Amino acid sequence: MNTLDAHTWLTDHGDYLFRVARHQLHSDELAEDAVQETLLAALSAQARYTGDASPRTWLTGILKHKIVDLIRRNVREVEIPRDTEGEEAIDSLFQRDGHWAEPLRPWGNPQAEAELGQLRRVLDECADRLKPVMAQVFSLREVAGMETEEICKELDITPTNCWVLLHRARVFMRRCLELNGFSKAGAT
Repeated sequence: MNTLDAHTWLTDHGDYLFRVARHQLHSDELAEDAVQETLLAALSAQARYTGDASPRTWLTGILKHKIVDLIRRNVREVEIPRDTEGEEAIDSLFQRDGHWAEPLRPWGNPQAEAELGQLRRVLDECADRLKPVMAQVFSLREVAGMETEEICKELDITPTNCWVLLHRARVFMRRCLELNGFSKAGAT
């Protein structure tokens, strides 16, 4: 390749290279810089270009390295502004002797919170395994707190059918919870 190909590279591949750079950098200015640096690097490295890959592939490879270089450069150059308002807000939380200005509120029990979250996850998984009508009856009664009479009207079922569905759903849920480690004797 000779140096006259730089113009060809720009006309044939410039838009493509710009789109790739823009997609990665989210900035027109940085994308333009990346394409310019790519073409400059290609010019200085054209003697090493063997032609094994198409010019577009070769230029895209160079572009990817230039994008990484630009990102690294911008990360290093990010100036963190001094937040005096934030410092004042933090200082207002403490007394001069370093103690809290207001007493801390109770934090709760992290283990109990984790167990509750785990229980909710297992409950949801068990409920998902119920037959649809059984899940509907169970949810309306146990979650929504509806009375049997309301459930029967809502789903157009008999009270006997409602109670059978509720019983089966409760038995299934209990068995499912026990199989997942939640029982009276060994609740997690």
